[in-house]
Amino acid sequence: MTSTWRDLLPQAAAASPSDISSDARAAQFDALRTGSFVALASDTGLIAVNGADAATFLHGQLTSDVERLSPVQARLAGYCSAKGRLLATFLMWRDTSPDATIYLASDATVQAAVQKRLSMFVLRAKAKLTDGTATHVLLQVGGPAVEAVLSRTFASLPAAALAAAHATMGDAPGNGTSLIRLPDAGTARSLSRFLWSVPVAQAAAVWNSLVGTDGVVAVDPTLAAWLDVQSGVARVTTATQEQFVPQMINWEVVGGVNFRKGCYPGQEVVARSQYRGTIKRRLHLAHVDGVLPAPGQELVETSDAEQPCGMVVLAAPAPSGGYDVLVELKLTAREADDVRLGKVDGPALVFGELPYEIIDPTEAPASSAPSAAAS
Repeated sequence: MTSTWRDLLPQAAAASPSDISSDARAAQFDALRTGSFVALASDTGLIAVNGADAATFLHGQLTSDVERLSPVQARLAGYCSAKGRLLATFLMWRDTSPDATIYLASDATVQAAVQKRLSMFVLRAKAKLTDGTATHVLLQVGGPAVEAVLSRTFASLPAAALAAAHATMGDAPGNGTSLIRLPDAGTARSLSRFLWSVPVAQAAAVWNSLVGTDGVVAVDPTLAAWLDVQSGVARVTTATQEQFVPQMINWEVVGGVNFRKGCYPGQEVVARSQYRGTIKRRLHLAHVDGVLPAPGQELVETSDAEQPCGMVVLAAPAPSGGYDVLVELKLTAREADDVRLGKVDGPALVFGELPYEIIDPTEAPASSAPSAAAS
């Protein structure tokens, strides 16, 4: 698990936000917004899937097209229960090794349970799921100074969101490294942002080369999570498992559902929600003061406090103080614009704009849909 990463890179492990000085906090947020940074993706788990039937097996389990996944692209995918509720969300890519390993990056809190559950359905398929965090460390990196370091390893860097590049590092087994361009974070952000999968044997050297490069700031993972919130791409944690049909967290909008592929668990519910139902709940970006909100924490509307109107999906400290959050919310509550955290006298949510439009991927041309390459 990610404890291995903390052993390898103890200086990169997550700290409590209160332990970061105000000057260090400001410098790290400056790097995230306009500079160059590296952060350990300590909140991310990794599943590796090998075998001749790996793609076929996953294609029948996940919401995205796995069989047509090429090494030059990554895709978002979901894993649903039979009731169409998300058990996990993934960033998925295939490397260029001889066995063409497929990697599934999820929230660290759900990785082990989801890996075990998926393994139960392998049956006679030639596919094996293993803990990818034992072989690779995930780093979130971005900015021009970082790109100069990346260019020493990769012949070219991914130019578009959810594009991927691969290389090898050294002669040891399992030396493949992958670089995935992450979705943009924020409506006005111009810096590139990548997830770098680094072999464990090279992790310390890579980290030291990055933090030793002029202009690259090591950012605490608790602050780097702000970019994930700003991207508007949700992540299912243990606290939010089986709470959402994919559309409730905009998963089909960001390219995490393919409506033209074959069956997978919960497909009928997901398709019915898209074609026959009216989507009454959506993911929204907001800001809130007070204490750090927790995934799964309920939201209430002051005019109707008897029933929760939504819940927190992701939260992270914001540069100006307080916290930015992704919340799943009834559309009627969003329109009323008087939503509170936890209780009617709790902190009020101030809503912002997501970095993408809510477009129906079954109607919009592929070229205009957000993250079309991932659908």
